[in-house]
Amino acid sequence: MAGSRLHQLSELGQSVWSDVLSRDMLRSGELERLIAEDAVVGVTSNPTIFQKALAAGDAYDEQLRDELADERDPKELFVRLAGKDVGDACDLLRGVWDRGRGLRGNVSIEVDPTLAYDTEATIAEAQRLHEEIDRPNLYVKIPATAEGLPAIEEMIARGRSINVTLIFSLQRYAEVAEAYLRGLERLVEGGGDPTAIASVASFFVSRVDTEADRRLEELGGHDDLKGKLAVANAKLAYRRFEEIFAGERWERLAAAGATPQWCLWASTSTKNPDYRDVLYVEELIGPGTVNTMPLETIAAFQDHGEVALTLEEGIDEAERVLERLAEAGVDYDDVTATLEREGVEKFSDSFAELIEGIRAKSGELVPA
Repeated sequence: MAGSRLHQLSELGQSVWSDVLSRDMLRSGELERLIAEDAVVGVTSNPTIFQKALAAGDAYDEQLRDELADERDPKELFVRLAGKDVGDACDLLRGVWDRGRGLRGNVSIEVDPTLAYDTEATIAEAQRLHEEIDRPNLYVKIPATAEGLPAIEEMIARGRSINVTLIFSLQRYAEVAEAYLRGLERLVEGGGDPTAIASVASFFVSRVDTEADRRLEELGGHDDLKGKLAVANAKLAYRRFEEIFAGERWERLAAAGATPQWCLWASTSTKNPDYRDVLYVEELIGPGTVNTMPLETIAAFQDHGEVALTLEEGIDEAERVLERLAEAGVDYDDVTATLEREGVEKFSDSFAELIEGIRAKSGELVPA
């Protein structure tokens, strides 16, 4: 096995994505460098990331000034600004996508998170983003809320690639996979081509430990359980992935050209400084998966990450972690429900801040 640590990881079947996208990254050649030197084969973004990029300087001022000639609504302006970045990144990664048959080379943009509990509005916005950006390697991100599940199914049935985001629980993951399968079955039954689409299920990692560790701290003791739930949760999700994408039902879809909905590990920066900074990469390496990393985590893994197939190790231990947490008084279902609710709230708050930032920037560029 040769090359950098992340190239070695890729050889084991895991795709490396960057969890940040900005116009500066595109203009400076930083994204191209990440693709060449750090084995990055995908990019995702969200309102928080875009808000930071917009606030960081004047990279968007020229386009924003032009757009203001015929558009003043800040949400519409966001779609145009972010859509250009995402479209350009899709173009940059198109060659990777062509070679990877839809499982690598993708770029994600998220629907308005304030629509997370509105199925029909989510469908309409996801359809619109796909039509406006119009790239075959585009993923539109839909939150894995109960209301998001039928939207996911519907978009897959329409032949649109979807990144399902904000997954925390094993039960919700199974429901997401089921929505994908139903959507594929509808697509195939309607004469559609499943080879033209793909999907990933974004399972959030570090936030799970943050919440579980907080509750353990309140309970007192149980220090040996801290920093354990996130990895155990992801490993058990991967086992379900292997079970779901096997057997007669899946084989019929695969024969028609469908591809599995890969597990994507999101939120993989280590929040607790006491934990190894590449914990959520090293412990979750396995084929048919994606790890989307902050730039700091990419650099850290390149410097000192250990490459080995770890994702299918310690499954019995992972089950025991959930049992022991329950015995200690940590309610797994409440942890994951809290994280989903807070995840939607955080993204919605960031979106509101983003819209206000665009409104303010617009006022600066076109004085009243």
